[in-house]
Amino acid sequence: MKKLITLSLALASVLPLFAQDSSIVKPAAPAPAPAPTTKKRDWSKVNLANRPNDHFMMQLGYNGWASIPDTINTKGIPRSFNMYFMFDFPFKTNPRFSVGIGAGLGTDNFYLDKQTIDIAGKNSNTLSFKKDSTYFKKYKIATTYLEIPVELRFAADPENTNKSWKAAIGAKVGTMLSAMTKGKNLMNSKGGTILTYTEKTKSKRYFNTTRLAVTARISKGVFGIYGMYQVNQLFKDGAAPTSSGLQNIRPFQIGITISGL
Repeated sequence: MKKLITLSLALASVLPLFAQDSSIVKPAAPAPAPAPTTKKRDWSKVNLANRPNDHFMMQLGYNGWASIPDTINTKGIPRSFNMYFMFDFPFKTNPRFSVGIGAGLGTDNFYLDKQTIDIAGKNSNTLSFKKDSTYFKKYKIATTYLEIPVELRFAADPENTNKSWKAAIGAKVGTMLSAMTKGKNLMNSKGGTILTYTEKTKSKRYFNTTRLAVTARISKGVFGIYGMYQVNQLFKDGAAPTSSGLQNIRPFQIGITISGL
């Protein structure tokens, strides 16, 4: 009986403790701090008053012919030089983008090895590349175009484009101002000099006098690289037999560009 009374008193003293512990309310976990918000820049309010707009552009490149027939022998490094003055029109809502349009000159030089081409059609009604027993030590085809380039431009830092990454894609249309061949120093089949003189022939008879091309360039500051591909053919349809492969020739350029001011 004493043990039962003692056990009852012990339970009576412990139960209030369990009841007290279960009534304790744990504090709620603190709410997570809000993530910091980055303020989006309002590009429409940047100051472009003193920005260099790539008004002047100069390009020096390798001038290749795509789809050139095996019958044409080349030598040396064919070169192109282009120079343009451009106007730049930034987008008001986002001046990182702009449209550039301008005008300038494009010149191409292509070198032949122990071959000549009669661009004036003096000896034939069709265009052909000839290899004779005599040849010129140096012989090139040179063309000059008046061109109008148009570009869609992007500048990472529109306020300081002379130090920014820049990229542009576009097109240009050109009209041929001149086409000529130039041979220097006539040689015999054994490599001996026959005559020391320069022969020039000028004619646009067989050439497409309109050039349509697509362009692209990327720069860091004033220096960059560019590419150009002529969409239409270099020579007119019917200028040479279809079997010659001359109808498929399309010039392209890869080189360096300098832009600024």
